[in-house]
Amino acid sequence: MAENNENNLLSLKNLQVHYKIGGGLFKTIKHVKAVDGVSLDIKKGETLGLVGESGCGKSTLGKAILRLTEPTGGQVLYNGKDLANVSQKQMRDERKNLQMIFQDPYASLNPRMTVGQIIGEPIRTFNLSNGGSVEEKVQNLMETVGLNRRFTKRYPHEFSGGQRQRIGIARALAVDPEFIVADEPISALDVSIQAQIMNLMAKLQREKNLTYLFISHDLRAIRHVADRVAVMYLGRIVELGQAKTVYAEPLMPYTKALISAVPIPDPEIEAKRTRIILKGDVPSPINPPSGCHFNTRCQYAIAECRRIEPKLVEIKPQHFAACIRISSENPHIEENVKNGLGVIGN
Repeated sequence: MAENNENNLLSLKNLQVHYKIGGGLFKTIKHVKAVDGVSLDIKKGETLGLVGESGCGKSTLGKAILRLTEPTGGQVLYNGKDLANVSQKQMRDERKNLQMIFQDPYASLNPRMTVGQIIGEPIRTFNLSNGGSVEEKVQNLMETVGLNRRFTKRYPHEFSGGQRQRIGIARALAVDPEFIVADEPISALDVSIQAQIMNLMAKLQREKNLTYLFISHDLRAIRHVADRVAVMYLGRIVELGQAKTVYAEPLMPYTKALISAVPIPDPEIEAKRTRIILKGDVPSPINPPSGCHFNTRCQYAIAECRRIEPKLVEIKPQHFAACIRISSENPHIEENVKNGLGVIGN
């Protein structure tokens, strides 16, 4: 939910990203609704985890906030400015405050540039050397992220995957940003390296008072790093709350299915768990289901779910969900189905 609050660093209001496809001779133009009206607050100094299946619009949302993908509609409010509607020149001036760590730690680095050139490029672009040596600042950044300062003349292919991701983090930090979109920053790394990168990001957040939007399909990682969690499905936020609360007491059937898929490293507990298997595939964002987008895969769906578009409402304190079969009075969908309750909230 997006609200006016001085504790919010960013507020998204009905943000949309629609792509046109088709056209040409005898072809109908259609729209892919990658982000379909997202309203969300990101608080200063927090890590907001954004989770969902592949193709649900997570990365597109992150890129739309930074205008790496142009929004179709809505607002991105930052320090009183609507980033979704400012000029390219104004947006360029704001980029030093908002940076991104990309998913692929190799493809996001120019193979023809040395590490020193890669990390130093944003410093030179925004004239942030402050009279000092760019090379010295680059070396300090490399030490900050756990790399040897003598490696500035090396090229990306000379580093491991984890080291390359550290280079990407150093590049993002080079302009002293306030907000960072981390787009699946650990998905391409070995498990042992994933923990190192997450711990590094947490350390940097404490030291530099950073705010993260941490995008991932790995719910174990999100549980480790996030303060709050937003669950996304087919371009919409369907659940939002404190990370511990969402994991302990998920409200949406979709969230429950995602959490049930996370393995527990205790064989006895794991053996007793029941895995929730969703039926069917994720529908196409070109022609999403009417009403609740999840109704085609939800075991609790009724006729009204195909007709009524649910709003994201507060079911429990600071815990929001978008489902017409639950409410603050009746938050447990299984009990509502057992008791024969129909539409009880919207």
